[in-house]
Formats: sequence, C-alpha cells, structure tokens
Amino acid sequence: MIADAVQTTARGPRTEAEAAALAIDAETATESLTYSILEEDEDRDIWRIDAFPTTAEEQAALVQTLAQFPALRVATEKLADADWLAMALSGLPPVRAGRFFVYGAHDKGLVPLSAIALRIEAGAAFGTGHHGTTEGCLSAFDRLLKRRAFRRVLDVGCGTGVLGIAAARTGSAVVLGTDIDAPSVRIANENAALNRAKARFVHASGLNAARIRKPAPYDLVFANILAPPLVALSQDIRLALKPGGIAILSGLLRTQERRVLAAYLSKGFQLEGRLHRDAWATLVLKRRA
Repeated sequence: MIADAVQTTARGPRTEAEAAALAIDAETATESLTYSILEEDEDRDIWRIDAFPTTAEEQAALVQTLAQFPALRVATEKLADADWLAMALSGLPPVRAGRFFVYGAHDKGLVPLSAIALRIEAGAAFGTGHHGTTEGCLSAFDRLLKRRAFRRVLDVGCGTGVLGIAAARTGSAVVLGTDIDAPSVRIANENAALNRAKARFVHASGLNAARIRKPAPYDLVFANILAPPLVALSQDIRLALKPGGIAILSGLLRTQERRVLAAYLSKGFQLEGRLHRDAWATLVLKRRA
C-alpha cells in the first residue's frame, strides 16, 4: 500500500486522454486502478484523467503508462490527511436520471415529489450516480421501464448498489447484486436497507456461484464494470439471461465500444440502444433466442 494517499492527474487533448485511458486498461498492473476521465474545458479541448493508485507498483505503472503520451501534463499530489472522499462527496450535487433522483444525506431536502429518490452514501464504493456510466445505466433503465417490467435482476459489479436498488424500488421481485470487493458489498447492503429496497448483495467473483445461478434466468443484467471484464463475461452474462432478456453494459469508454459490442454480438445479442455521457458509453443489448 502507499503510505500516503495520492492523486495523479493528467490533462491534455481528448485524443491523447482517451488513448491514455485505453493504455491504463490494457496494462495489467493498472487494470484495477480507480480513475475517471472527463472533459474539463470544451473550448480549449482539455480533458482530464484523475487516478487514485493504492500501491507503489500501481503508481509506478501509472506514471510509466502516462509518460507514453507527451501531450498530457501529468502531476501527482499527496491528499490531505482527512476523509477526503467524504469531503468530495459532500460537495456533489444530486443527480436526476429519468425518474430517478440520486442524492446524499446533505441534499435530503431537495428530493422532488415526482421522483424515485435513491439515497446513496458511497463510502469507499463506486457508484454515486455522478459518474457518466452510472447515470447512463439509470437513464437507459428508465427508458426500458416505459415499455416493460423486469421481475428478476442481476447487478454485476454492484459498487454502492445503486442500480440494483433502482430495480427493487421500481417493482423487481428478485434483485441480486455481486461484487469482488467485500467493502462494496457491505456498503451496498447498507444502502439497500437505507432505501428500504428488497435487494441482496453478495461477495462473489464471476457468475458461476450457486447463489447467483439459483435465481436465473434473469430478465435484466446490469454490468457497470470495465471493458476487459465485460468482454470476458459476455458468455456468462448471456447464460444468466433468459431469451429476450436485456443487458445494460457500461464502464467502457466510447473508444472501447466497438470491441465490447463485437463480443456480445458474437454471443447472440442484438443492439437495442446506446447512450453517451462525456467520454463514456452505455450499451443496451437484447439476448436473442
């Protein structure tokens, strides 16, 4: 582990930033790195990568990877000895995604009467609704709900549990979420209780555990993870879905969209729709019979 928490930031043109993000995903030493990419200044074409390495090896590999892109200005700074994550979250505004309103405790008084309110306290887990991938999944789900209902839902890589909780709050009878990160599972279950949502989250790697297979086949699978595991799980997600079932996939950059889509089309899926939020893509796919 790194003795002091650090943040590495890289700024530069969109093409370079997106290429660097692809390189980070492809590098084994940084494939689990927590980072974000967003547009900082549209007029000047400045995009920013914010990365939070947790080990010295991860930090060294990150710096080495970013060095391959000379157009990026890279800086690393020590984070203050404080609960910087909580401080950052306290300044985030609530998010509206279709019928869903995602907020933290500090915005409890802003919940509109017409919305399905999801109170999400992130802690150390991913998925407050502010990231383009989470917001994209919620918006895609909202659109689907106008046409059909989903009785059984699986949330792969649940993070805070926001997607599974959204499904439970809109009538899904069986909602199961999984994550390889034990603290995320704990936080997701706490958030489910906080929202009085009948969703259960379990610690698991992959989709072959008996407790994941037992409720299958699912009507809907969320997978808001990263592009490489999305590709690797394409067959498992197909088998988890019933024919005609829907997969909402995100966690991928627009530049990774073709690769992920090709993997699922080859497994018998058809593209139903896509959403773009900043540099991120969300795919809606239907399993053919």
